[in-house]
Amino acid sequence: MNFYEKELAALKRSGRYRERQIYDSDIIDLASNDYLGLSENPELIKQAYKTLKKSPCYSSKASMLVNGYHPIHADFEEALCEANGFESGVILGSGFSANIAMIEALVRKGDELFLDEKYHASGVLASKMVDGKVSFFAHNDADDLRNKMKNSHAKRKLIAVEGIYSMDGDKLSREIIEIADEYSALLIVDEAHSSGVIGKKLMGIFDAYDIAIKPNYIKMGTLGKAYGSFGAYILASEHIVDYLINRAKPIIYATAPSLFDTLLGHYALKYILENSSSLKKKIISRQEIIKKELGLEIDGLIAPVVINDNRRVIEIRDALLRERILVGAIRQPTVDKAIIRLIARIGISKDALQDAIEIIKDHI
Repeated sequence: MNFYEKELAALKRSGRYRERQIYDSDIIDLASNDYLGLSENPELIKQAYKTLKKSPCYSSKASMLVNGYHPIHADFEEALCEANGFESGVILGSGFSANIAMIEALVRKGDELFLDEKYHASGVLASKMVDGKVSFFAHNDADDLRNKMKNSHAKRKLIAVEGIYSMDGDKLSREIIEIADEYSALLIVDEAHSSGVIGKKLMGIFDAYDIAIKPNYIKMGTLGKAYGSFGAYILASEHIVDYLINRAKPIIYATAPSLFDTLLGHYALKYILENSSSLKKKIISRQEIIKKELGLEIDGLIAPVVINDNRRVIEIRDALLRERILVGAIRQPTVDKAIIRLIARIGISKDALQDAIEIIKDHI
C-alpha cells in the first residue's frame, strides 16, 4: 500500500519534490557548504588518522556520560574555547542535534525565546518542544526584536539568531547583539555558516565585529561545513555548559561524537587559524567576483540568486548540470522565493566560478 501517494503527487505537481543524488566526484561542486575546500585536503586526513592510530580505541563506544568522553573530545573543546574566547564547550554529533539540545534544554517555564523568523529548521523544531513562550521576530530586524523584548514579562529572555543565514547569506545585525546585552538576554548564535568564513581569524560573527565574549553569549558551530568534517559544538560560560550536560537530551542519550571526525575538526581548526590571512584573501576575491558579475554583496560565501519560480530553478540547475556544474536549487517552503544557491567555495577555481555565473546569467 502507498500510504503517502497523494502527498508525493502533490509535491511533484508543485515542483517541490526532492530526490537524493549519489555524490559525483567529477562534478564542479558549487552547491555544498565545504566553504574552504577542507574536505578535499589530504593532509588533514593523514594527521587525523596518524593521531587516532595511537589511541587504544578508535570509536566513542558510548554516551559522554558513560565512559564515552575521550581525551580527543576534551582537547578539541579546549582548543575551540581558546580560539573563540569562551569558558567552556561541549561537542555533539551534528548541528541539528546541537540546536535541539540548546533550545529544548535552556527555554524553561516562564521564559521567552525570541527566534529570528529565518532561523534554521532544527531550531524551529526545538522551539515546539519547550515549556516557555516562543516569539518570532522579523528577519534580522533589530527594531522588531526590541519592541517585542520591551513587551515581554518573562523571567528569562533568550534570543536565537544565526551568524550568517543559510539561505539569504546575510550577516547578523550587530544591533541584535547589543539588544541582548541591553536586556541581559541569553544570546544563542548558530554559526554554522559563519565560523571559518568571517572575522579576522575566521572564527565567526563575534570575531568579525571584534566583540569580546560575555557570559550571556552562546555559540554553536558545525564541523560539516567550513571545517570539512562532521559534528558540532556548543561554546558558552562554564555553568551553561554544565547545565546542558545535565539537561540536554542529545548530549545525555546519544553516543559521543566520532573520534576521527573530532580529530579532523581539530586539525581543520588549526589549519584555519594558521592560514587565516591567505584564506581571507581567497574569500574576498570570490566575493568580488559575485559582486561584479551578479551585483550581489555577500557577507560570506553564499550567493542567493532569486528566481522566484520553483520549476525555473530546477531548469537552471539542470542546465548547469549538463556542463558538469552543481548548484543548489532551493524552493519553497525552504525559502520565501525560489533561489539558485551558489556557493563560491575556495575549493573551486575562480575560472570555474566565472563559468557557472555566465550560465546562470544566460538563463535569468
